[in-house]
Amino acid sequence: MSATAMTLDQYLAARQKRVDEALDAVVPLETADPASIHRAMRYSLFAGGKRIRPVLCIAAAEAVHDAPQGVDEAACALELIHTYSLIHDDLPALDNDDLRRGRPTCHKVFGEAIAILAGDALLTLAFEVLGAHPGIDDGRRARLVLELAAASGTRGGMIGGQVHDLEGEGKPPTAQLLESIHRAKTGALLRASIRMGGIYASATPAQLDALSRFGEHVGLAFQIVDDILDVEQPSAALGKTAGKDAAQQKITFPAVYGIERSRAMAEEERLAAHAALHLFGDRAGRLRQLADLVVRRTA
Repeated sequence: MSATAMTLDQYLAARQKRVDEALDAVVPLETADPASIHRAMRYSLFAGGKRIRPVLCIAAAEAVHDAPQGVDEAACALELIHTYSLIHDDLPALDNDDLRRGRPTCHKVFGEAIAILAGDALLTLAFEVLGAHPGIDDGRRARLVLELAAASGTRGGMIGGQVHDLEGEGKPPTAQLLESIHRAKTGALLRASIRMGGIYASATPAQLDALSRFGEHVGLAFQIVDDILDVEQPSAALGKTAGKDAAQQKITFPAVYGIERSRAMAEEERLAAHAALHLFGDRAGRLRQLADLVVRRTA
């Protein structure tokens, strides 16, 4: 069945399967020495994640080019970074969580030392995957590495957002601090997912600008909905401990704006994401569907 003939559920299942196959090919087997670290890496990586970031990357590439070869392998670097961040985020020194994707967190199963090293190993492997990718020229390879590194780093990237989040606990919730946390902590990697798809498929400057704006709106919408779900859904539905944001006095969208205004903001971001893709016409249909999914999901 062609990609255009698939329902969204079929499309997601097919792309998730491709991403999982790419991940399985690049991550050492559990039996490879040292086995303890590889078991921990695979335990967290194959715990049933939705693969939203690599799927967004693939869909962005497909909006530019019909069937870009090798994009799955490049996209899986995003999942390696994302999973590393979850392992470290769950550690006692940070969010101190016992549950992730519906089962015990990495440090609960393998101990803190191995969990830290498993996160380090996934981070390192992400750049090895991009650096060794045989299907792209040196110029695009360098741009992809730079994009992923910047989105994962301290200056407006994921780690910088995590620092703001950590240091913001217990402070009065303000819109300014909220934006500094979430545009970096969650939004940067989601935006990079879209941009990396465009870069991989050799997007024109105008196309990459449109994809960047789409990514910014989707990234913000994702975090707004995440904050709402933490308030409204039980742990069983989320696959992680619910209510942690309020318990740790984190600065969230419901804390600053309330639930109803937060819902309205997520919808505004969804519509803005759609509008950003005007340049692509029907070619961006999957990206629009994914933006809808981000806002309307229940877990």
